[in-house]
Amino acid sequence: MKKQIAIVDYGLGNILSAQQSFLKVSQTNNIKANILITNDPDTIKKSTHVVLPGQGAFDSCMNGLKSIPGMLEALNHFTLIQKKPFLGICVGMQLLALDSEENGNHKGLGWIKGHIKKLPSQNLKMPHMGWNSIQLKNRELKIKPPKADYYFVHSYYFKCVNKEDILAETVYGINFTSIVAKENIYGVQFHPEKSSNQGLEIIKQFIEI
Repeated sequence: MKKQIAIVDYGLGNILSAQQSFLKVSQTNNIKANILITNDPDTIKKSTHVVLPGQGAFDSCMNGLKSIPGMLEALNHFTLIQKKPFLGICVGMQLLALDSEENGNHKGLGWIKGHIKKLPSQNLKMPHMGWNSIQLKNRELKIKPPKADYYFVHSYYFKCVNKEDILAETVYGINFTSIVAKENIYGVQFHPEKSSNQGLEIIKQFIEI
C-alpha cells in the first residue's frame, strides 16, 4: 500500500527542508510514498503518517495550528483515535506537552505528559545550537535511533512526567529529553532533516512504521 505522509503547514516550521528529506529517504529506499505539504484537515485524516515541524516560539506555533479551522480536531482524531504514526520535530515535539513556560504559560496538545522548561544557562551559550549526541533510554520501540550526533537549535526542553516516554536524552548543562515516544506518537528535539545520514535513518524508520 502506498503511504501518504502529510507535513503540516501552519505557517511555522522548516516545511520544504522536511519534505525534501522525506522525499530523499523514500526514493533512496524505494518506498512508495506520497509526501505532501498541507493545511487541509481532511487530508490529515486520510494520511497514513503526519509530521509536525516547528520553528520559533511555542505560543506562535500553537496559535498557528488554532488559526486553521478544524486542524486541532483533525490532529487529535488522526493521533488519538486512529492511532496512526505521528512525528513532531523541534517545537513540533514541544507542542506534544501539556504546557510551556516560554513567553508566559501556554497550553500544548497534551498528548504526552510533560512541561516545556527553559534550559538553565550555567555559563553555556543559548540557544543550544549545533551537534550533540543522544543516549538511548528505551530500546523497545519501533524507532531505534543510531548512536550519533544530531543537529539541535533550541533554548527550551521537554521535561517528561513519565520516564517510559523518554526514548533518548542529551546533555547540555542538564540531561534533557531529546526524543519522546508514546505508542504511535514520536517527537525529536533535534532536526533529523539537518542531521546527515543518522537523521535520514530516523525518518526512514518512521516512514516504515
